[in-house]
Amino acid sequence: MKKIRGLRWQILALMMLGTVVNYIDRNTLGILAPQLKEQLHFSTEQYSFVVSAFQLCYSLMQPVAGYITDLIGLKLGYAMFAMVWGLAASMHALAGGWQSMAFFRGLLGVSEAAAMPSGVKTSTLWFPAKERSIATGWFNTGSSIGAMVAPPFVIWLSVTYDWRVAFVVTGLLGVGMSLLWFALYRNPENHPRLSKEEHQYILDGQEHVELPKPSVKRVLGKGKFWSIAAARFLTEPAWQTFSFWIPLYMVSTRGMDIKQFALFAWLPFLFGDLGCILSGYMSPFFVKRFRMSLVNSRIAGVGVGAVCMVGPALISFAVSPIAAIFLFSLGAFAHQMLSSLLYALVTDTFEKQDVATATGFGGMAGYLGGMIFSLIIGQLATTIGYEPLFACLTVFDLTAFAIIALVLGQRRGTATGPVSASIAGAD
Repeated sequence: MKKIRGLRWQILALMMLGTVVNYIDRNTLGILAPQLKEQLHFSTEQYSFVVSAFQLCYSLMQPVAGYITDLIGLKLGYAMFAMVWGLAASMHALAGGWQSMAFFRGLLGVSEAAAMPSGVKTSTLWFPAKERSIATGWFNTGSSIGAMVAPPFVIWLSVTYDWRVAFVVTGLLGVGMSLLWFALYRNPENHPRLSKEEHQYILDGQEHVELPKPSVKRVLGKGKFWSIAAARFLTEPAWQTFSFWIPLYMVSTRGMDIKQFALFAWLPFLFGDLGCILSGYMSPFFVKRFRMSLVNSRIAGVGVGAVCMVGPALISFAVSPIAAIFLFSLGAFAHQMLSSLLYALVTDTFEKQDVATATGFGGMAGYLGGMIFSLIIGQLATTIGYEPLFACLTVFDLTAFAIIALVLGQRRGTATGPVSASIAGAD
């Protein structure tokens, strides 16, 4: 069979496509929130319960989904979860009130929980350590692309047909992704189209410690894991806010109608894409230009992202809806930059057998933080307004950077985790 040059990048593109579909399905609710509140008679508080149902199930299931993926393998694991999330997304069309919508939302959270652990595991299996920040940055752009494509696509479906059709069509994309992944994906050692030269290049840049099976105890026993978990707990509320609350805020507070919002809703997620991509190349730049260790280069990028999170803190000073959208865009750029590098830090800290498990537990912490913050918004948005709550996101991200820098930062001449041998080759 003919070999494909640069096959690892095609595998990464396949995973990125899956992330695009994942986030179209995930963001459909937030986009339709103003319409659903009217037609299904949601209050803002009840809407926060619907959002939190997804976040709670997603957070609790992430370590389970990550462990299952490590245990049964990436090919079957991701295909299985994608099939379920596609069906769950379509079932939202059956909702008749906020309680039934919350049930279907919880089912979506359970099944979508495998997405990020699978993506991080793909970059771990298919890329040498020095390229993993680039790989995680690119596959994570799928989350922003999906969120960017979703508003015009979903609003067009809901206006042309109705909101139920929007859920059915976007859900079927997940079913299709499941079938495509199962048909095309193989691990490097089993892929007939992978050349010997590229396979050796991947292996030469990876750790060579082989462990028999994934271990939850090994993951939770590392103190460094808890610093990553704390950082995800603090930073994830930003992306959850952008995904689920911007449409409601722009329509209810800034006076946009749903069609006007569709014209501008993609901007924050375009900037999020740019943050993902820049984060991947920033780490090698810091290594080469400032002679940082690989881990310190990731941390420096997290710091840049945390500083750029000033955007949400300035929303209250925006004099027009468009200015508010651009400040959200700066926040999305910042969040996706630091989020991608936090995923890369997982690949630096854990052996490849434990990467999906560690990512899952980190995601659990992140979505618990997002759920708590969504409930706070539901309780306080109608009394104190959205803007003071958006400002909290800036403080959260700066605090997360401080924790990562203090716990994971390396002194010159030291290295940690499975990538220590590859730092010298990171240029």
